Formats: sequence, C-alpha cells, structure tokens
Amino acid sequence: MTTRTQRLDDLPFTGRHRRLLTGSGVGWALDAMDVGLISFVMAALAVQWDLSSTQLSWIGSIGFVGMAIGASLGGLLADRIGRRQVFAATLLVYGLATGAAALSTSVAMLIVLRFVVGLGLGAELPVASTLVSEFAPRKVRGRVVVALEAFWAVGWLLAALVGYLVVPAGDNGWRWALAVGLVPAAYALVVRFGLPESVRYLESRGRHAEAEAIVRDYERSAGVTSVPEDEQPVRTVAEVERAPRGSVWAPNLRRRTAALWIVWFGINFSYYGAFIWLPSLLVAQGFDLVTSFGYTLLITLAQLPGYGVAAWLIEVWGRRLTLGVFLAGSAVSAGLFGLAETPSTIVAAGMALSFFNLGAWGALYAIGPELYPTPVRGAGTGSAAAFGRLASITAPLLVPVLLGAGGNGLVFGAFAASFVVAAVAAFTLPERAGTVLDER
Repeated sequence: MTTRTQRLDDLPFTGRHRRLLTGSGVGWALDAMDVGLISFVMAALAVQWDLSSTQLSWIGSIGFVGMAIGASLGGLLADRIGRRQVFAATLLVYGLATGAAALSTSVAMLIVLRFVVGLGLGAELPVASTLVSEFAPRKVRGRVVVALEAFWAVGWLLAALVGYLVVPAGDNGWRWALAVGLVPAAYALVVRFGLPESVRYLESRGRHAEAEAIVRDYERSAGVTSVPEDEQPVRTVAEVERAPRGSVWAPNLRRRTAALWIVWFGINFSYYGAFIWLPSLLVAQGFDLVTSFGYTLLITLAQLPGYGVAAWLIEVWGRRLTLGVFLAGSAVSAGLFGLAETPSTIVAAGMALSFFNLGAWGALYAIGPELYPTPVRGAGTGSAAAFGRLASITAPLLVPVLLGAGGNGLVFGAFAASFVVAAVAAFTLPERAGTVLDER
C-alpha cells in the first residue's frame, strides 16, 4: 500500500508546491531583512549615540542569544503543536518586537527588544525548512530547500537597500528602518491561514482526514488520481503514541548530529561575525557611511548567484559534496578578504565570500531535515540551529578583540579557519540525495 507521504514524494513540482515555497520564502526573506538591518543600524548608532565597540557588539550579539533559545524551543514545539502554528507565531513575535525596537530610547531598551526579536527569528528558520522539506517532491527536495534559503538573499538585499537609502537619510533613519519590521507581524496571518500543515505531523497526531485532504489537493494540482481511502495504510493514534519518540543523540543518529552541529557552529561563527560587522568595518577603514553601505550592497548581490549555483549542484553533486565545496570556497574567500586593501579587492573578495557562504547555507538547510525521522525532525534541525547560534553570539563579541590584536587579517583568518573545520565535518555527513524522508 502507498502511504500519504509516499504519494507526496512521488508528485511532480506543481503550483501548490510553488505557493508553499513562496509563502514560506516571504517569511524567510522578512527574517533575513531584520537580521541584516541591525548591521546598518549599528553603524548609524555608533555615530549618533557615540557607542563603544563593546556596546555595538552586544547590540549585534544579543539577538543571537534569543535565536539560540528560539531555535531550540521552536523545533521542539514544531514536533508537538505543528509546523505551521509555530511558523506563524514566530513571525508575529519578531515583527512586533522589531517595530517596538524602532522606539528605543536607550541602548538597554534596544538590547532587550533585540533579544525578543531573536526568539522569534531563531524559531522560524528550522521550522520553515522542515515544513518545506516535508512537502517537496523527493527528486527535487534539495533544490527546493535551497530555493527557500535563497529568499534569505532577497531579504538581505532589501536590508541593504533600506540601509543605503533610509538609514543615512536623517537622525531617525534607523528608526524608520526598524519600523519596516512590523511587516512580518501582518504576514503571520497569511502563514496561519494560507499555508498547509505538515502531512507527516498531522498523521503523527491521528488527524488523518486533514492529512488526506491536503494530499488530495496536491494530487489534483498535479493531475494525479488519488488512491482510494480503503487502500491506504493508517496508523492509529495509539500506534503513534506507542512508537518510540527517539532522540537526536540515539546511537544511529549521534554521529550525524555531532557533525551537523559542528557545521552549524562554523558557518554561523564566520557568517555573522563577518556580515554583522561589515558596514562598521568598512567605516573603520576610512570609508564614509554611504560608501560603506554601497559596498555592502554590492557584496550582498553576490548571494543570489551563490544560491543559484548551489541549487543546481545539490541535485548533481549531492548535498554533502556541495556543502563541503562551498564551505572550502568560503574559507579561501575569507582569507582573501582579510588581505584586501583597495576598494576593488575588498568588493571582489567580499562578493566571493557572499557567493560561497550563502551557497553553503542553502546546502546546509537542505541536508538538515533529511538526516532525521519525522518524530524528531524539528528537534534535530532546531537543536543544530540553536548550537550554531552560540557561535553567532560569540563572533560579533570577538571581532573587536581580534581587530585590536591583529587587524582585519586576524579577524578573517579566524573566519577562514572556522570554515575549514565546518567543511571537514560536512564531508562526514551521510548523503541523502533522492532518499525518502524517514518516518521513524
């Protein structure tokens, strides 16, 4: 007998999949826009509020403290109350908190609100990738998840545009930039009522009628005749509850969990250490605010082709090789950026770093959900993301220390080393391209 999840796996990519990808992707882009905006806000506040590097570091890092907690809790909640519910709730939390941050009157107030923003942001990303992975057809699952991650580049580009056009416009420019963060709060309604719940989650809760309706909807969009209900295998709620819940540290999963956590830590350390500080580092090198923001915008543009190439290679080379190669390319690019001194070499090395780094992110989000069975899929991706956020907390705090000890060369040398460690760990992960997602 063919299960509902097998029926979903065997479908072609249809308009329903595109709608889910776009709906989830918009939320993902709004997430990226919020994370990206803080780098421009930091550069502006350093001038307007005369902030020290330590104060700026905490503004940049505190959101990642919230993201570490949010990623862990979000994954657990997604396995218990549903992917869609958590996705919508996280959009609402960080949208309202970002809007409130625009009214900050002190560094302390901004730091507190950025922590709340981080709770929502951290929970959203692993939940959204899990939801999309569970619907994507098996033959193109990796490519679809990389396409979802590509919305991050769209959001970061929006942040760069807002940073370039709005933040320098006046003393309150940074407030207007953060006020844009209210958009996710409104979009939470679209997610809650416009996107489907995970069929795998619904079946795990015995909600078979809802699961069947969603599968039939996707089959109709593909022109596929549905399997008669009397020919479908059904697990009762009692059977589901008796099945072991499992752990991401179970003997059959612990090696992949450890490797995944190392990759998440390495890529977070280098990405957020570099890109959160990038506008401020350029200002420190003597470029004015507008020029540094313009260079950041050019560097950010390279993220899109990075995702595009990764989306193609991930089904040609597989997840593991694509992830490892892009991490290695990120290491080389980070080293070159640390040595760059002229505007042309800074932009060129920065664009290479954007290209390889964001392509690696796409491959990482594709491989994560495939490593775990349904009962712990949200927890597996969420816990890895939470561990990675520890690096995103640490990196912005370490940048001023490394700058004082050895300048840009030491800063980006540390980032390059982190990418190398992550690349080595990536090559130890199992290859899951074209496989069926495990149910238990």
